[in-house]
Amino acid sequence: MILGEMMRSVLDNSGLLALWEAVAPWLALDERQLIFVIATPLFIAVTLWEYLRIRHDPALMDVREAVRNFALGAGYQVTELLFAGIIAFPLYALCYHYRLLELELTWVTGMLTFLGVDFCFYWMHRASHRMRWFWAAHVVHHSSERMNFSTAMRQNATNIFNGNWAFYLPLALIGFNPVWIGIAYALSLVYQFFIHTTLVKRLPRPIEWLFNTPSHHRVHHGRNPGYIDRNYGGTLIVWDRLFGSFVDEAANNPPRYGITRPVPAQGLIALWTHEYRDLFHDMAQPGPLWARLAHLWRPPEWQRPPADLQAQGQQPPT
Repeated sequence: MILGEMMRSVLDNSGLLALWEAVAPWLALDERQLIFVIATPLFIAVTLWEYLRIRHDPALMDVREAVRNFALGAGYQVTELLFAGIIAFPLYALCYHYRLLELELTWVTGMLTFLGVDFCFYWMHRASHRMRWFWAAHVVHHSSERMNFSTAMRQNATNIFNGNWAFYLPLALIGFNPVWIGIAYALSLVYQFFIHTTLVKRLPRPIEWLFNTPSHHRVHHGRNPGYIDRNYGGTLIVWDRLFGSFVDEAANNPPRYGITRPVPAQGLIALWTHEYRDLFHDMAQPGPLWARLAHLWRPPEWQRPPADLQAQGQQPPT
């Protein structure tokens, strides 16, 4: 009760009480969710247009999978709507209350918000591939062996519980309003929907150099050895160029989509949870507590050194 009163006081004193009420799912949609609602008819229209172009190629389009992808996206939206306001927003409000700078919304701060969100997205996305706890939620997005617009909707309903939204908290602490952060993030995701396609080949060179494009994102979804864990950018690809994770799509090496370990089943629950099950199974193997917990932040392919397991009388995993 005291904690709730303290949080309400923080929200009220920081001028965010109205914003808190706006994002409370039982009261209203927030601006970020509203953008997704407005964009959804466009997503469906573009997906139908693409379907008419590729429907005869089963390697590119499977109607049942496309419907499943939209169902996965709906599950993601429902949990975001129900829980973002009570899990993520209090921490954003707290950071914004203790912000370092007083920033007014101008063209300059708006552009800085966009750049900041895109920069944070890069590191969030990179962590989602290189830290297994985050990968457990993100893997569903990569588990399809097809690349089309419906693949963009292939999201995990557990995302809100994994805490990857915490990567954007420093922006609120600096002084960027959480509303701006949410809007910039939503617009970035809308942009990223349109790079999930095989129909767009190469764009003009300056665009390919600066922006994340269908060509770059096809590489990101490839399971070819040279393509795995590359091209993490959201709207911009320059972060990958700066931090050494960029790989160009090679004409003689077309991406093979999917993940290296096939999904055991195609039901929604299995798609959402299979990596969590494998993660907790590996953590449950005997060994020192610190070594067992290391599975959470180690890369998905990491296994404990054989010596750790042999010391417990166990065989190393194959």
